[in-house]
Amino acid sequence: MKEYIRIIDGLPLILKIILALPGLDNVVYGIYRIAKGRVIVGILWILFIGWVGALIDLFTIATSNKVTFLA
Repeated sequence: MKEYIRIIDGLPLILKIILALPGLDNVVYGIYRIAKGRVIVGILWILFIGWVGALIDLFTIATSNKVTFLA
């Protein structure tokens, strides 16, 4: 799982933004949260967060170049 975190953190900004678009965000950054040790948050992110989570991730990636909300 540390490899997955390293890969996601090492992506260029444009790819991080593309992966944060609704539909992809739930899975990609949900697994990212699980890999970082936030299992319950990651599962809830995948199952329930949806569009709101994608917007939050887009904002945090655009401002700090990484996922910071609940990760």
